[in-house]
Order: sequence, then C-alpha cells, then structure tokens
Amino acid sequence: MRRLLRSFWFEQRPSTVPRNSSDWRLFAVLALVVLLEGLLREDLPIWSLPFLVGFGFTPLILWRRSHPLLTVSVAFVAIGIFDGAEFFIDSQSPELNAQIYLLVLVYALFRWGAGREILLGLPVILAAAILGLLSDDLSTGEVFGGLAVMIAPMAIGIAVRYREEARLQELEEVRSSERLSLARELHDTVAHHVSGIAVQAQAGVATANVDPQAAIGALKVIQDEASRTLGEMRTMVRILRDGGPAELTPTPRVEDLLNFREEGGAQADIQVELHGDFAMLSPALSSAVYRIAQESITNARRHARQATTIQVEVHIEEHAVQLRVTDNGEVIPEGAQAKGFGLIGMSERVQLLGGTLEAGPRAQRGWDVSATLPRDGATTQP
Repeated sequence: MRRLLRSFWFEQRPSTVPRNSSDWRLFAVLALVVLLEGLLREDLPIWSLPFLVGFGFTPLILWRRSHPLLTVSVAFVAIGIFDGAEFFIDSQSPELNAQIYLLVLVYALFRWGAGREILLGLPVILAAAILGLLSDDLSTGEVFGGLAVMIAPMAIGIAVRYREEARLQELEEVRSSERLSLARELHDTVAHHVSGIAVQAQAGVATANVDPQAAIGALKVIQDEASRTLGEMRTMVRILRDGGPAELTPTPRVEDLLNFREEGGAQADIQVELHGDFAMLSPALSSAVYRIAQESITNARRHARQATTIQVEVHIEEHAVQLRVTDNGEVIPEGAQAKGFGLIGMSERVQLLGGTLEAGPRAQRGWDVSATLPRDGATTQP
C-alpha cells in the first residue's frame, strides 16, 4: 500500500492541459443561476452568507484546470469552516442548491491534478463533505448517499484521466512503430547503396591500370551512390532520434501494388494504375507509396460498406509522386465505427518524408485519400 501511495504521489499532471474558451461562458451561466436562486428564494436573500459564499466561488471555475488543488482548497476549506461553525453552535442556515457546481472542481482535481495534489486535496474535500452532512442532521442512509454523490466525480475524473493517458500511449506506440518500420526500410536502402559502391570500387580497382576512363566512370557512380546514401542516412538519423533497432528486411515497392489486382475477390474490385517511371524512385520513397496505398486499401475494405471498386492511382512526376486511393462505398458515419490509428500512421509516414496527406469523404459517395510526396523528401537534411 505504501509503495502504491508513493507511486501515486509522484505522478505528474497530464502532459496537455487545455485552455477552453467556453469556461467564461460556463462561469457566466453559473453566476446567473446562483443569482437567480438568490432573487427567487425568499428564505435565501442575496445578502445572506450562503448566497455570498456560493456566488463568490463561481470564478474558481476559470482556474480549475490550471490550479486544481488551490481551487478545491479555497472552496471546501471555506465551506468546511462555515458548516463546522453551524454544527458546533447547533444552528442551520438555508443551503444554496446551485452550489452543486462545486463538484466540477472535484472532478477537475482528479482529472487534471498531479498525484500529490489529489492526495492533499482528498482529505479537504471529505472533511468538508462530512461536516456539511452532519450539520444538516441527516439520517445514516442520507449521509452515505451524499458521500456517494461526492465520490462520483472523483471516480469519473480518474477514469477519464487514465483512459486518455492510455489513448495517448497507444498513439505514441503507433507513431513509434511507423518510424521504426520506415527506418528499417531506409536501412535496407542504405545497404543496397553501399553494396553498389563496393561493386563499383572493385571494378575501378580492376580496370584502373588497363582502362583509366572506366575507372573514372566507376568513381562517378560511387560519388552518386555515396550522395544518395548520405541522404538516406540523414533521414534515418532523423527518424531514429528516439533510438531503436533497424533490421535488414525486404521492402515492397510501387510496382508491388499491381499484386492487389488479384485480391479484390467478392469484397471489391481493386484497380491499380501506375503512371510514370517508377523504377527511378528511391527505394525509401517507393516503399512509402506502397505502404500508404496498402493502408488506404485496408481501410476501404474495412469501413466502406457496399463498395464495389477501389481505385489506386500513382502519378510519378518530375519532383513529386501523387497517390490517390478512392472507393465508391457508403461511408460509415463518424462515431459508428471504432476509431483506429491507420490514418495517424499514414500521416506520420508522409510527414517524415516531407509530404502532405488529405483524407475524407467524397462529395457524392465513398472515401478519398490523396498523398503528395516530394521525390527529394527522403534525402532532406534534418
């Protein structure tokens, strides 16, 4: 138990704490609700202490994410003192019903606070809640019910917190996996270039005495291969900045997309069109185009209902490669399907190679994925 508490004590706040512009609107609504209750209730005039306390705490909503422990401490310490005084002097004042909004501060503490902030704020909340319930002279069942209402936002805050952390961790794993996959392909590319350099060097040595011109030609080839290899190595360093193993594995190329023509089957007819000299593409870029098209085809098969055709078009231009994958299926409405990370992985790969990616529903029917990859993107200096 001590180890668990120690671990929770040192837990940091979530990495991203949003600043929501709607907080001002929420503050205005809460202030208006509290003011209306003070104006409409005859037993709770606006000059009474319960109203002044409830109305005075509404600005805390604005700082609940950035200072969760401070807002909870200010609100619940003051309420605890007020309820404790009533309990000991055996007096009871009318309660402000709108003060239920303070549960938002409790939720914010458990959702956005650091571990030590939560452990320090929890006794303050519980003490104030218990004093408030005792001062109201409630039955045992009502006391436990009130505590359940207080604990509910705590549980919801913790659940949302760890669910979001799990989602972010999974997202990071997808990005890391995509980087390592691309790095392995680049490693294979570098090995190919180095092998070519070695062969040309051997040929240059063998012909240097007999045919100096042939040796000079071999040196020029080595120069070109070395330049390309340097570019590939720079890209690999940029991708592997977090560290990770790179293994020699065979990598697919653009021309391998033609194999998808035979895989349509009963699901959908896959049509592949390649335009341009794909043999001149660098292995890294060629493999990236294949991977993006492969993921797009997989998504179309999985999510495009009643699709009969999946169209893959690759246009190899002088300075860039244009890839477009479309289908004619019915797009599943957002929220009706599980959210995967395929599109995130494609975006990560495209960005690493200096390109752009657009994906979304078509005007009439189906889904459209378009990617533009610069032909020199894989060799961009970091």
